[in-house]
Amino acid sequence: MVEQIPKTKSESERIVRILAKDIEGGTKIYPGLTQIKGISWTMSNAICKKMNIDKNRKIGSLKEDEVKKIETFVKNPNLPKFLMNRSSDFETGKERHLVGSDLELVKEFDIKRLKKIRTYRGLRHSVGLPSRGQRTKSHFRRNRKKAGGIKNKGIKKEGGK
Repeated sequence: MVEQIPKTKSESERIVRILAKDIEGGTKIYPGLTQIKGISWTMSNAICKKMNIDKNRKIGSLKEDEVKKIETFVKNPNLPKFLMNRSSDFETGKERHLVGSDLELVKEFDIKRLKKIRTYRGLRHSVGLPSRGQRTKSHFRRNRKKAGGIKNKGIKKEGGK
């Protein structure tokens, strides 16, 4: 008989949860942090440099306390103002950095506010057109479903195959 040796999860098989996002343990920290909504490549690089973490280290090798340190730093980053994704918040006027579901929620509220006060950007959002000056002659045509020919599926041609 062959003895069954209990397998322990290696760092590449482990899944790490950072800010409500599951990241595979085999990915490196630098690209792994960018999977979190609200963290760009520049922000990820700044986090690694500020916290003295090797960018090429695997996420699965992080310990629980290191993950918590990263989470607390991302929630309240001590970084320059130009790296924040909310440089002057509409309600508070302060610099904030939003991540995950908070970012989605605030973005949704901003769009609703623009629609409510009937700004140009708000009207473009409500109609489903681009709001940043792109040309619409040849793109953004997904709402025009009536254009094109009508196919008659039930009628057969005479004399054809």
